[in-house]
Amino acid sequence: MAKFEMDTEFVRKLAEILEENDLGEIELADGDRRIRIARPTVTYAAAAMPAPSASIPVAAAPAVAAATAGDLAKHPGAVKSPMVGTAYLAPEPGKPNFVAVGDKVTAGQTVLIIEAMKTFNPIKAPKAGTVTQILIDNAQPVEFGEALMIVE
Repeated sequence: MAKFEMDTEFVRKLAEILEENDLGEIELADGDRRIRIARPTVTYAAAAMPAPSASIPVAAAPAVAAATAGDLAKHPGAVKSPMVGTAYLAPEPGKPNFVAVGDKVTAGQTVLIIEAMKTFNPIKAPKAGTVTQILIDNAQPVEFGEALMIVE
């Protein structure tokens, strides 16, 4: 079986089409290959829950409180989701997280994984630096372009 390579630019374009046309999902097939891009749905219970704050360092809390999700995605050290899926901070249940706040990382180092269509995709640090914020919880659904963590 040939290895399936993900064209992240193509996935980004599909995600933009979803957003621009307010669609719930797009599914394409080419032979044996299939790709499905879906926007997560928000249930009333999830919408009513306060945003998690345990992963935000105390020193960064005032700045984060004033920032919106869009602002964080524009941060030069933002590690952004290249796809819709479920983000995992550890390689498998019971194992330590890839990184923690305060850890030094190198450019290209895997900092988390995103499961999309039953495929685990490594998400790498865009640059060397220190992880200053982790903006998601383990096993959290994420959207395309969403800021997942900050590396400064």
